[in-house]
Amino acid sequence: MVQAGRLAHLDEWCRQVAPSTALRKWYSHDPERFPEFSRRYRAELEDPEHADGLAHLRDLAKDRTVTLLTATKRPEISEAVVLAELLRA
Repeated sequence: MVQAGRLAHLDEWCRQVAPSTALRKWYSHDPERFPEFSRRYRAELEDPEHADGLAHLRDLAKDRTVTLLTATKRPEISEAVVLAELLRA
């Protein structure tokens, strides 16, 4: 059910950890590509700018609950799953 006027209260949007446009377009949420997407996305997150964003999320997750939001219809094959795995590690 969708309710008009309901908005999520977001403390932060960490854009540095978003997958690149090229990677998102290549992936196109094709379930068969998810393993390769996950590998490529993890590689992107090793880049210094992305790594700083991931480190920031890890710091936040140390002492509080971090909720990852995604707009995909299939969250089980999204970047949120990859980020959650990395934050739990």
